Amino acid sequence: MPVGMDLRGKRVLVVGLARTGVATSLFCAARGARVTATDSRTEGEIGEAIAKLKGSGVTLELGGHRENAFLEQDLIIPSPGVPADETHLQVARAKGITIWSEIELAYRFMKGRMIGITGSNGKTTTTSLVEHILKTAGMQTILAGNIGPPLIGCVDAMKDDTWTVVELSSFQLELIDSFRPNIGVFLNLTPDHLDRHHTIEAYGGAKARLFENQLGDDAAILNADDAATTPYAPSLPRVYWFSRKQRVAQGAYVRVEEIVFRHDGAEEVLLKLEDIPLAGAHNVENVLAAAAAARLAGSPAAAIAKGVKTFAGVEHRLEFVAEIGAVRYYNDSKATNVDATLKALDAFPGRILIILGGKDKGSDYTVLQKPLREKAILALLIGAAAEKIENQISGSVALERAETLERAVETASHAAQSGDVVLLAPACASFDQFQNFEHRGRVFKDLVRQLEKQAAGASSGKR
Repeated sequence: MPVGMDLRGKRVLVVGLARTGVATSLFCAARGARVTATDSRTEGEIGEAIAKLKGSGVTLELGGHRENAFLEQDLIIPSPGVPADETHLQVARAKGITIWSEIELAYRFMKGRMIGITGSNGKTTTTSLVEHILKTAGMQTILAGNIGPPLIGCVDAMKDDTWTVVELSSFQLELIDSFRPNIGVFLNLTPDHLDRHHTIEAYGGAKARLFENQLGDDAAILNADDAATTPYAPSLPRVYWFSRKQRVAQGAYVRVEEIVFRHDGAEEVLLKLEDIPLAGAHNVENVLAAAAAARLAGSPAAAIAKGVKTFAGVEHRLEFVAEIGAVRYYNDSKATNVDATLKALDAFPGRILIILGGKDKGSDYTVLQKPLREKAILALLIGAAAEKIENQISGSVALERAETLERAVETASHAAQSGDVVLLAPACASFDQFQNFEHRGRVFKDLVRQLEKQAAGASSGKR
C-alpha cells in the first residue's frame, strides 16, 4: 500500500501548466498545500485553466521561471514535458529539495491495485485493452496516465476494489521514489526520446524503474522476444514473459494458432489468434501482454477472449479512417518513432503511400529503407525533419516533399490507385506543426473525410 502523505502547509511548486500540471496544482491546493505554479507561457497562452487555479488559491508565476521559486519549496512536481535535468531543477536538487513526478505524488494517495504499462511502442493499445478486459470481467476499473486523465486526477474515484490501469512514460518514471504497481508491464525498448534521455541506456533505465519498488508478491511482465528488454527483468517480483515465437516458463505465448497462459507448469488456452481484431504482428504482442496482465489480475479466460474480440482499437493507432475509390486511409499518428513506423508498415502487404515527418527526436531513419523498398510506392515528407528523412531514405522509394499534411493527403489521393493504402505513420513527434499527435491525427482524419465528401458529391453528380 502507498506510504501516505500530509500536504497541509507544505510549499509545493508545480512546473508546467499543461493538463498534468493543472491537475496536480488543484489536487495539492485542495489538500491544504501552499501551491505555486510556474510556466514559461503567459496567462493568455495558458487559457481557461487560469481561472480554476486562481480560484483554488494557487500562486501563478508565468512568462518564465524564477530561480528563487525553486529554492523556496518543500516539494517540486515537474510536468512530464519538463526535462529532469532542467537547470532550475538541478539547482533545487543540489539543495536537497524533493523532486517527484506527478505519478509519485498520486501514488501516495491511491486506493486499490494498479497495473502500470510502459514501453517504446504499444503502450496505449495495451493499456486500453487491459482495462477493457477487466471491465468485461466485471471488475471496477480506472484508465489513467498518458492515455487519459492524469493519475492524480483519478485518486478521488479510487476504492479498495479498484484496478487502476496506467500508461506510463519514461518521463514520468524517471522521477519516482516509492511508486509501485502490483503488476508492471514492460512491452519493448527501441530508440526514442534520445533528444531528452541522450542515450538508449538512460532511456531504458528510466522505463525499468517501473519494477524498482515491487515486492515478492507483485508481478513483472516482459517481452521474451525483445533482446533490449529482457536484461531489465527484476529479481524480486514474480517474473512473467510474453512471446510470439517461443514457449515461456511463465506467462503468455503463441502455440500454433492459440494464445496460451502458462503458470506454475499448468497451461490454459485464452483465445485463438483469429479472434484478434487488430492488424499487425505487433498487436499480437500487445494482446499477449494484455492477456497476461489481465489473467494475473484475476480475469477469467472467457472474459479475456471476449474482451479481445470486442476491443475496437484506439484512436490514432492504425485507425481505419475511410475507403475512397478502393483506396484505404489509415491514421497512425501515434507512430512518433521509427520502430512504430516499422510496425505500421509491417501491418500491410504492400502498395503503401506513407506520410513521414514532423519534429525529429534524434532518430535514425535509415532502418526504414528496406521496408519502404519492399512495401511502399511513395513517401510524402512533411515538417521539420523532412530533409533529414529524405537524406536517409533516398533511393529506397519514390519521394515527394509535401511540406504540409494537407498537401501530403491531396498528393496521395491523386497518386493512389485501387487497392492502395494511404498511411500516416510519421516516425516523428508532432510539435513542429501540431499541438500533439492527437491534433495531427484529427487533422489527417478531417482531410480524409473532406476527400470522402468530395468523392461522394462527384459520384452523385454523375447519376
